Amino acid sequence: MSPSLPNPLDLPDTDPFALAREAAAQIAELTGVERHDIALTLGSGWGRAADLLGETVANVPATDVVGFGMPAVPGHVGTLRSILLPNGKHALVIGARTHYYEGHGVRRVVHSVRTAAATGAKTMVLTNGAGGIKESWTPGTPVLISDHINLTFDSPLEGATFVDLTDLYSTRLRELARTVDASLDEGVYVQFRGPQYETPAEVQMAKAVGGHIVGMSTALEAIAARQAGMEILGFSLITNLAAGIQKTPLSHAEVIEAGKNAEAAIGDLLARVVATL
Repeated sequence: MSPSLPNPLDLPDTDPFALAREAAAQIAELTGVERHDIALTLGSGWGRAADLLGETVANVPATDVVGFGMPAVPGHVGTLRSILLPNGKHALVIGARTHYYEGHGVRRVVHSVRTAAATGAKTMVLTNGAGGIKESWTPGTPVLISDHINLTFDSPLEGATFVDLTDLYSTRLRELARTVDASLDEGVYVQFRGPQYETPAEVQMAKAVGGHIVGMSTALEAIAARQAGMEILGFSLITNLAAGIQKTPLSHAEVIEAGKNAEAAIGDLLARVVATL
């Protein structure tokens, strides 16, 4: 989709599911892969995993596919990558995440997930870089997401669409991940609206209501993935301790640096986890 053209998801009469099916058809044509079995959204620090999953069949600029735009955040590569896994299945790796704070609306935030489901993917792996509330988590620690608290107070579900979010982040998949690394800890992810980092008081609020990880993505995508019938595995890379717990100021440069330092280890971990799914 040309950057100069309006995104059809911004038009009120667009059917977002029909557009996802159109995007999936374009991905099939551009990659030569009729169906993908698993999809991964690779957040800050997780990009190296794509190189370790298997054989890259095609790497498509996201803007060549309807409904997608260029990522606005450094650390996201802006491509849709089709990878042949060693078991003969195909993975769709999404490096073009739209964040809620960009102001484009929830339909654009979850378009990648809905498109992945339309390509045939039954499993959705969502990753991010995030702040840790547990002081025992040092920067570079990968953590499984066990549940979330959605503080955007928004939803990808429209109208009277009632979707059960019990076991949203699959217990089965978390158990499989621990067969690869038994030391993996887990926690509840709290999505804030952003783009400002959380205040120390907001972090303490998140802790008081049961949160362990704070960030600005993932929850809305997970809801859309569940609506589409996908099984979801969530991972956070702890790039820093959250505000007020970490005593130094927060910065996006710190997030990027922590991701670079950890990418080899977490990329290998994620590749080995995907091999078990």
